[in-house]
Amino acid sequence: MSTRQRRPAKPYRRPRKDPVRILAFEALRAVDERDAYANLVLPPLLRKAREGDGFDARDAALATELVYGTLRRQGTYDAIIAECVDRPLREVDPPVLDVISLGAHQLLGTRIPAHAAVSATVELARVVLGDGRAKFVNAVLRKIAADDLDGWLDRVAPPYDDDPEEHLGIRHAHPRWIVSALWDALGGGSAGMEELLEADNERPEVTLVARPGRATAEELLTGDAEPGRWSPYAVRLAEGGDPGEVEAVREGRAGVQDEGSQLVALALAAAPLEPVQEQSPGAEQGPVRDELWLDACAGPGGKAALLGALAARRGARLIAAEKQPHRAGLVARALDGNPGPYAVVTADATRPAWRPGSFDRVLVDVPCTGLGALRRRPEARWRRGPEDVPGFAPLQRDLLRQALRAVRPGGVVGYATCSPHPAETRAVVDDLVKETGAELLDARPLLPEMPGLGDGPDVQLWPHLHGTDAMYLALLRPGPGPGPGVGPGAG
Repeated sequence: MSTRQRRPAKPYRRPRKDPVRILAFEALRAVDERDAYANLVLPPLLRKAREGDGFDARDAALATELVYGTLRRQGTYDAIIAECVDRPLREVDPPVLDVISLGAHQLLGTRIPAHAAVSATVELARVVLGDGRAKFVNAVLRKIAADDLDGWLDRVAPPYDDDPEEHLGIRHAHPRWIVSALWDALGGGSAGMEELLEADNERPEVTLVARPGRATAEELLTGDAEPGRWSPYAVRLAEGGDPGEVEAVREGRAGVQDEGSQLVALALAAAPLEPVQEQSPGAEQGPVRDELWLDACAGPGGKAALLGALAARRGARLIAAEKQPHRAGLVARALDGNPGPYAVVTADATRPAWRPGSFDRVLVDVPCTGLGALRRRPEARWRRGPEDVPGFAPLQRDLLRQALRAVRPGGVVGYATCSPHPAETRAVVDDLVKETGAELLDARPLLPEMPGLGDGPDVQLWPHLHGTDAMYLALLRPGPGPGPGVGPGAG
């Protein structure tokens, strides 16, 4: 019998629970499992954590950075993680991959020391995955920690000269097809391309809109808030600013709205109208009627609230139409308290509930891929594919077609989309101009002092040039078609 003394087994140590990283993991799982959006999932999780776990501002900021940073660079981190595992990533359980991705972001995208990033992520893995899979997480993270982000990018991204789109896609965390589409939208060449991709990965500012007649921008300029760059109603909050702390926002007199969306509404409201043409031969033109406006795809209500306030200043009435009942409810909430007359209707704008030629101004902000808001919804870049783009085309064309029928001769239609993809912007507009004989108006003079608006007549806004979402706007005057409808009572 051996006389060697056996060392006593180490007592089992329970994993340390880190509420910040557990919350970040829960948010990533919701995005993955339910196709949820982080900007919708994270706020209620943070509110619950403040109440139950005593989260402070620093905890909330770290959790937000872990979630958004991991989602923004998911494709880049996947390429790096793939070099550190012995199986295809599709064979790694999604919860395990989420934990490793959180660790990869801490190692490669934050200033957290490597040893702390690995240790904290392994503890998270023990809590949410179990001790066995935590060992796998530990092994992968130690391989990732062997180099910094630049070193890894040199290894996993092909040289620019060999494959520029893949090179930029991996280095700036965009799928190849989106890099290609953005390149086309910028007009070819490499100028501005990296700046745009970098801007997509920056944390966007929170921008407020003061709804005319209910609040002023000056009223919102408290603390570290700054005026907007382009919209007279915009106010930018300092990093970490909470809109819920602004009294006018709580009361619905102001809202959260990207400055690009504000500019779309302002341009439509400022577009010149032509007088009403009397129908009898030889009759003189009537007055310039500007009495009835339509927001044909109004949900969730941000543009409708601004349009309604602008319409009220002129004594005009806004009809806000939304197909989905629950979104129509959001529109009604946004418009509640509007200083002028308005109506919210649950209606499908492809099957109009109004007569042709009824409106003086029509906004149609069409459903799209959302590639213009990748700063705010970073997961959308990985969720969408090139096959999704053609799926929107029939609806986009039909909505614009019906909008052109809804506006009176001499009126104006604004076609807007939060995507710079050429198939969702100029291609749609060009097709309907050819089909209906509509006239494209020059939108650039309606956005004064803004640089980089291109050759016109339509306008594409850009995060790297304007600090806005990549909103697109075309203004159209209807061509020869049906006469005016029943006038201001329509709808």
